[in-house]
Amino acid sequence: MATADPYTVIAAAIAIAGGLIGTGLAQQGIGAAGMGIIAEKPEKFGQVLFFFVIPETLWIIGFVLGLILLLQIL
Repeated sequence: MATADPYTVIAAAIAIAGGLIGTGLAQQGIGAAGMGIIAEKPEKFGQVLFFFVIPETLWIIGFVLGLILLLQIL
């Protein structure tokens, strides 16, 4: 495998970092609100957990895009 172009490596890093930062920003608000809901109604734990996990798809998408860029699939 040939070495990747430096611009491709930077683009992959930005894609992965963007996904991770986006996940963190989304989960900070959801986590705070979710803890408030669980404190008042513990039976809502499953629903809160579901909404807390949804933003995890952002880092997965960023990681896959980074791999696509580094492996030059497209």
